[in-house]
Amino acid sequence: MKFRAGIVCVYRSERASRSVAKAIGPDNMQAPKSMKISTRTVGRRVETTIEFDGRIETFLSTLDDLLACTQAAESMI
Repeated sequence: MKFRAGIVCVYRSERASRSVAKAIGPDNMQAPKSMKISTRTVGRRVETTIEFDGRIETFLSTLDDLLACTQAAESMI
């Protein structure tokens, strides 16, 4: 089954959004071939899109991991 999710986080400054995007970016490189994850900054926003063709459990686990990494990055800034 195919799944797609978009996550948008808004920060107080462009610097903060770039820092968060940079912190979570390396995790995106380790995705399975059936998964596409892209993260970009648009001003004060960090926009992440996840597309996956596979089991919903894997998709939800990936979303959970991304949010945990985002929370960790936010706590450091």
